Amino acid sequence: MKLQVTQENLNKALGTVARVANARGTLPVLANVLIKTVNNRVSIAATNLDIAITQYIGAKVSEEGSITVPARLMQDFVSSLPAGNIELDLDDYKLHIVTDQYKSVINGVSAEEFPVMPAIESGQSWSIPAPVLKRSLQQVVLAASNDEARPILTGVLMHTLEGKVYMAATDSYRLAEKVLMPKSADEISLLVPVSAMQDLLRIVSDIEDDVQVTHDDQQVLFRVGDVELVARLIEGRYPPYRNLIPNSFNTTAVLKRSDLLNVTKVSSLFARESAGSITIEVSEVSQELSIRSVASQLGENNAKAPAKITGSGEITLNSRYLLDALHALSGDQVEFCFNGKLDAIVLRDPEAEDYLHLIMPLKS
Repeated sequence: MKLQVTQENLNKALGTVARVANARGTLPVLANVLIKTVNNRVSIAATNLDIAITQYIGAKVSEEGSITVPARLMQDFVSSLPAGNIELDLDDYKLHIVTDQYKSVINGVSAEEFPVMPAIESGQSWSIPAPVLKRSLQQVVLAASNDEARPILTGVLMHTLEGKVYMAATDSYRLAEKVLMPKSADEISLLVPVSAMQDLLRIVSDIEDDVQVTHDDQQVLFRVGDVELVARLIEGRYPPYRNLIPNSFNTTAVLKRSDLLNVTKVSSLFARESAGSITIEVSEVSQELSIRSVASQLGENNAKAPAKITGSGEITLNSRYLLDALHALSGDQVEFCFNGKLDAIVLRDPEAEDYLHLIMPLKS
């Protein structure tokens, strides 16, 4: 293998794929990235057997070939090089890397030892604008669980209901649901690992084009420009999460999102001792939402914000979950709804019906 690439392109590709390389895996070669010539281009790929990411970059290829090299070393080294052309020359299993100022050799491992990159031979396909997918991921991924003891909840669900495509995630303490597409001709039901969705979010962060989605019963492929991400779907039935969402509310407060964000931030400082516990009181009489937090060793805090309120009530929440939800919402106003102190609260933008965030209460 002999080729020439730019430092900028190689560095970007390594930054995209190398994060899925797993140095703690059972196969040592999984800590490597695969560098391979494909039709006068170079593919840079990595996998941890559940997720595989490949990026194609332009290159001036003199000789075809392939090799795997340690992902972290290659990424750190290339990112340290100055901008300009880089020559890659493979001699046996040694990758020679040459620039105007540097001559380096990285010992590689045969590409034959690298797992076969997964491919979807046939499946269902659809597309979605990258900015829409990016915003949906930002609003939903935070609610997925990281607890491997309940693998179903470590997934992000994409499914159709009444002709719409929804994206949803829950860790059983909170739930986020977003309308991904208002119309769909196909039935979709995919449970994608949250780690894959986090990688996808990084990939689409500065893309404006459409994302092509292809899936079968076992895998899903997201194709974004020159990048391909394949993830193994989580097996199992997702819990009927919509049963948690109340149809009506006894108490509703509409206020500025910035006001609720500020009073929650301040109150959370006094709630660290009590695992983030804050008590929120909504009063129809005073038309105010107030938050109380107590730190027995440090002091206490009371904060309030004006709101348009129907009904009255009190509920205790985890302040971190409330802050996460308020950051995920994007409108100027927020609607804070609940029924009783033991029932879940729902946060949503009164001007937009495509997103809601539900938080379970703490026992006060």
